[in-house]
Amino acid sequence: MKQHRPLISLAAATVCSVGGTRLSVIAIPWLVLTTTGSPVLTGVVGMAELLPYVMAKALGGPLIDRVGARRIAIWSDCLSTIALLIVPMLFWLGLLSIWLLIPAVALIGVLRAPADAAKQALVPTVAALGAVPLERVTGVLGASDRLAGTIGAAGAGALIVLVGPAPALLGNALAFVLSAVLVAGGIPRVDRSTQPGERGSYRADFVAGWHGLRSDPVLVGLTVMIAVTNLFDQAYAIVLLPVWVLEAGLDASFVGIFLATFSAGAIVGAAIAAAVAERVPRLAIYVGGFFFAGPMPMAILALGAPVPAIAGVLLFSGFAAGFLNPIIGAILFERIAPALVGRVIALFGALAWVLMPFGGLYAGVLADGLGVHAALWVTGALYLIAALSPVLIPSFRAMNKPRRAAPESERLSTAQSP
Repeated sequence: MKQHRPLISLAAATVCSVGGTRLSVIAIPWLVLTTTGSPVLTGVVGMAELLPYVMAKALGGPLIDRVGARRIAIWSDCLSTIALLIVPMLFWLGLLSIWLLIPAVALIGVLRAPADAAKQALVPTVAALGAVPLERVTGVLGASDRLAGTIGAAGAGALIVLVGPAPALLGNALAFVLSAVLVAGGIPRVDRSTQPGERGSYRADFVAGWHGLRSDPVLVGLTVMIAVTNLFDQAYAIVLLPVWVLEAGLDASFVGIFLATFSAGAIVGAAIAAAVAERVPRLAIYVGGFFFAGPMPMAILALGAPVPAIAGVLLFSGFAAGFLNPIIGAILFERIAPALVGRVIALFGALAWVLMPFGGLYAGVLADGLGVHAALWVTGALYLIAALSPVLIPSFRAMNKPRRAAPESERLSTAQSP
């Protein structure tokens, strides 16, 4: 059990941080939508958080490799907790407006980004400490991510109904505190940095990370495709789904119920992926996962199906999507040099999210102009094209062939935490 303690701690921290984030992803758009009635403003607020998030994530990579992923994860979670308290405080003081909400969520985005990148950069360390295959680690963390989505979505719906969307963000703040405690107490401090005399400039470190990403066709293909699908996922989650729920005469709890149902299926898929991911045909599972993850949920909503039918489709779609993160994670850590993990992971994460700030705005304009059902059909069709693109792009076929074997040990030197 002691050998697997770092993995357990990272998985639990992932549940806390991702679950808390899912809560705010539902609470903040619902707050804007119900107070302004504007899908466009809802999209603008989503962009205000995600654009600084993407920039901070890209620029934080060299710091992760220099300072250490563990330390960055802890401090960023603690600072995010403080930032998250701003919105409830403004609400209780009667000062909360759209113009104060925008900078508040921008600050949240800036502080949350390094923590997310740092936790992902800890994966090779955790795998080496526990002598666990990368696919197993990414599978466990994928299941944790999906479990967090289920808990966060269900909790968000309940909290919003009980206390309102702004006070519900206190749950997110508490989740980040727990995440910091779990990383600090469960993952030993590891010295992976170069010696001070060997360090280059920040610019040189950043360029080295960029070259490490750009030089691998598989990583480039993954980055571009995931960036496009993330745009449509964001459009769906923060605008199209809440607007559909509102127009259907349902309350905010149904946004949480639908997202939690999808995540519940994904937990099962990710758990199975943790056991078999190293033995499945990656490309086929990858394409199938995206096909069911995006176009199917959008189509069932656009059809105006009854709630039980929607829940059934979302459960199956989530199951298929659960295989994606373990496969993507294993590919990343197989193909990234250990010395560049923080930089390349941060860049990959930032570029994969680079279009997400515009997802809400895109969906808001589309829903305003065409109506939510037409917006769902258009977005689902575009998502389908992106999901099937790996079949036609040769570089994706190399994802079944690791560029290098994942090392059993990263030659880590551990030190006792002070």
